[in-house]
Amino acid sequence: MAFRETIRVPADRVGVIVGRDGRVKRRVEQLTNARIEVTPDGAVTIMGSTETANPVLTWKARDIVRAMARGFSPKNALTLIDEDTRLIVISLRDSVGSSPDQLKRVAGRIIGERGRTRRVIEEITEAKVCVYGRTVSMIGTDPGLEYATRALTMLVEGAPHAVVYKYLEKMRRDMNRQKAELWDTAGP
Repeated sequence: MAFRETIRVPADRVGVIVGRDGRVKRRVEQLTNARIEVTPDGAVTIMGSTETANPVLTWKARDIVRAMARGFSPKNALTLIDEDTRLIVISLRDSVGSSPDQLKRVAGRIIGERGRTRRVIEEITEAKVCVYGRTVSMIGTDPGLEYATRALTMLVEGAPHAVVYKYLEKMRRDMNRQKAELWDTAGP
């Protein structure tokens, strides 16, 4: 085996990574040509051989496992198989310290009342957002992923929600303009 990496995942996420009757694990292995071993205590080893594995796909397997470990559903994590889709994990502890009250407050700001803030970020940027433990993670493509990262950073740093929403609306207009320009140059 040329590539071998072990990732520690929370014990409550092991079942998600394996899936019912091992289906999720097998699906990741089929899509990436990697081999995955999972122990009940949360050690997940991803292996890829130089003969059969595409190194990029083996890295994708690692990102898919990391995404599920950070709270994403298998369906959302498997979108990482697309070459343009990326995973970004931000440590809230690095930004606000380890105080449980601060972590809870910042997580609440990101999620918003009844999930509104997270939903707005996801709808405008087309990125998936998950707050789990002491992290916030995103799955998406650029430029939306870049805009989602900036919006989340603003929230963590204490920017008012109205300012973040205004920024996101501006980014939506920019994204729509970019799509329109691509459509015009591609032609029917």
